[in-house]
Amino acid sequence: MADLNFEKLEKRAPEALQAQTLTAVVLALGSNYNAETYLPIVRERLAALGEMQLSSAFQNPDFTATLALPKPDYTNQCVYLSLKSSTTLQQLQQVLKQFECDCHRQRSTERSLPIKKVTMDIDILLVNMRLFKNSLSKNKISKWVVMSDRYPFKTHEKTGIKELITTGFLGS
Repeated sequence: MADLNFEKLEKRAPEALQAQTLTAVVLALGSNYNAETYLPIVRERLAALGEMQLSSAFQNPDFTATLALPKPDYTNQCVYLSLKSSTTLQQLQQVLKQFECDCHRQRSTERSLPIKKVTMDIDILLVNMRLFKNSLSKNKISKWVVMSDRYPFKTHEKTGIKELITTGFLGS
């Protein structure tokens, strides 16, 4: 739906959505280390979860880099994923964390490594939740909700989401 305005969508904390049944998600993928190896691995794993549409991949400087501490650029990409089976946010988060681990994601403190190598980072930006019109209704509706911990979106995330909207895959 070309007129989806994610700035006006409801924003909810991930903790408040853990048990919600999801029908689709928009993800942000990022890697600053061997992206050409790890992005295809994650794309293949995500494709097994449902129908997928990708934005262009963007090369971006690490926004935490400084002149005193330069850092490698990130390759970022947004993904629309229509899930083929029902899952809760909590279940999906566990699956995505496993995908990161399978790509040898190292979670380290800034003190232990001066420059953090991120093989794969997967963040959930938007979720499409299945709702009922009312407690007695069997008619299901769905709506997009922004993950409040990811908002406001970074420039490359906005660009990726807008690209998914224009391709017609991201709708309500």
